[in-house]
Amino acid sequence: MRIGVDLGGTKVEVVAIDDAGTELFRHRIDTPRGTYQGILDGLVGIVREAESRLASLGHAGPHRVGVGIPGAISPRTGLAMNANSTEINGKPLKQDLELALRREVRLANDANCLAVSEAVDGAAAGGKVVFAAILGTGCGAGLAIHGEAWEGRHRIGGEWGHNPLPWPSVEELSMADTCWCGKPGCLETWISGTGFENDFRRVTGRVMRGRAIIAALEAGDAEAAACFDRYISRLGRALAHMANILDPDVIVLGGGMSRIPQIYDRLPGEIGRWVFSDHFVTPIRPALHGDSSGVRGAAWLWGR
Repeated sequence: MRIGVDLGGTKVEVVAIDDAGTELFRHRIDTPRGTYQGILDGLVGIVREAESRLASLGHAGPHRVGVGIPGAISPRTGLAMNANSTEINGKPLKQDLELALRREVRLANDANCLAVSEAVDGAAAGGKVVFAAILGTGCGAGLAIHGEAWEGRHRIGGEWGHNPLPWPSVEELSMADTCWCGKPGCLETWISGTGFENDFRRVTGRVMRGRAIIAALEAGDAEAAACFDRYISRLGRALAHMANILDPDVIVLGGGMSRIPQIYDRLPGEIGRWVFSDHFVTPIRPALHGDSSGVRGAAWLWGR
């Protein structure tokens, strides 16, 4: 069996699947906060819980374990880096998990796990090169090539959210926020769900959650409609910039913003305005496995 674990900011999720991708067990716990040891204990505990359940179903362990994390493992130090769950940064997460579980554990960025999941048996099944973006509280992206995560030499493959907004207007340059990473104007500050809400507040003075803004748009609110227009423009430019470099077979969107149906109607035309081609036909699809796609991708880090 394959066990996948997804370490998120608010939850830790585990799933156990067989070789065909059939789900045998799924469970979530709240993410332990405050200490690295708490997070490590939570990850080890949820794997052991999954293995206990599998044993009760007649599947003796140990099983193969993959973990998706909101960051990466540095190829230079072997320590976790770039994680917005800052407790794990600078810590030997991979080594500690392997020591506790007494086996090899495969770790990858959570957005790369999303890309793998959708490339193997999701919305991009059959695509050779798959780009998957998470448009949620933050903004991340991952790459899967022939169904495997592409991490790159420095383990930063797919770090799309920490590039600047392409082709910015003078006004956009003047109001760029500083990202949590310390650099100004990262895509994360513009096209995440948080960036969408911040833009609406900055322009209108009204504080509303993303769902409420979309509801207002659908009810005919002109300020909400203008905010969504700006969002589509920025997301279109960001994806066109990526397409000019990668030219993927399929683009998959996950996260809260990916649930807005109007995005899929408008994005292809907006990307086509900026992409360096005479046409743009790459399919843009919501993640088939939804919020649970990343944890399935973690399980698929062991291949099919």
